Amino acid sequence: MSPAQRPSGRLGVGIIGAGHVGPVLGAALAAAGHAVVGISAVSERSRDRADAILPGVPILPVHEIVERSELVLIAVPDDQLEGLVTGLASTNAWQAGQLVVHTSPVHGLSVLDPARAAGAIPLAIHPALQFTGTTIDLVRLRDAYCAVTAPGPVLPIGQALVVEMGAEPVVIDDADRPRYAEAVETATTFSAAIVSQSVGILKELGLEEPGRVIAPLVRSAMDRALGTADATVGPGTIEMPSFDDDDPLA
Repeated sequence: MSPAQRPSGRLGVGIIGAGHVGPVLGAALAAAGHAVVGISAVSERSRDRADAILPGVPILPVHEIVERSELVLIAVPDDQLEGLVTGLASTNAWQAGQLVVHTSPVHGLSVLDPARAAGAIPLAIHPALQFTGTTIDLVRLRDAYCAVTAPGPVLPIGQALVVEMGAEPVVIDDADRPRYAEAVETATTFSAAIVSQSVGILKELGLEEPGRVIAPLVRSAMDRALGTADATVGPGTIEMPSFDDDDPLA
């Protein structure tokens, strides 16, 4: 569908990264009426994931995705983001007026400065969800929050995109992005370590499915802890998503 054929307010979306996050967010945007024009995927596993979640969407080179898109969604590992954005800027790939969104919890807007210098509009949208890379994430996204960081004039655009994906936006100032990342990393690492330790003990006791045994306890304990935290310090305890993208980006 060409830009002229799309309904008003609908965008051509290109996705860089076919790990656990990119295809799911692309499918959520497609469900809201946007047109996914392409996705990058290198490994066979990533291609299979893209085909399963975004059937019919072409797998394209990164430069072609940027060329075709009004909104570029970058869902790659944190350590690949800066090099990718800078590399595309060095080839004059970014376009004036183009929305460029990254999904990293660690980075704020400065990592998108090379795109911004070309006239692109930078946004950081981090979904607070542990992604599986399957369509079940589309359901879970409806109960999730997304941290939105954007320049003031375009903040409503970022918030609107989150709402369209079915999630709830929460605004994080650019200067607060490192503390936000620290909070979600702490919660995720601590939770994973405690569960692993508990499962290990139950395995030593000879239980065949220790994870199933402990799951209700973990969920109820987490609900209670969240309720206590909300009552004392307010909302803000969330899960950390996985950004495992098995696509090596050149």
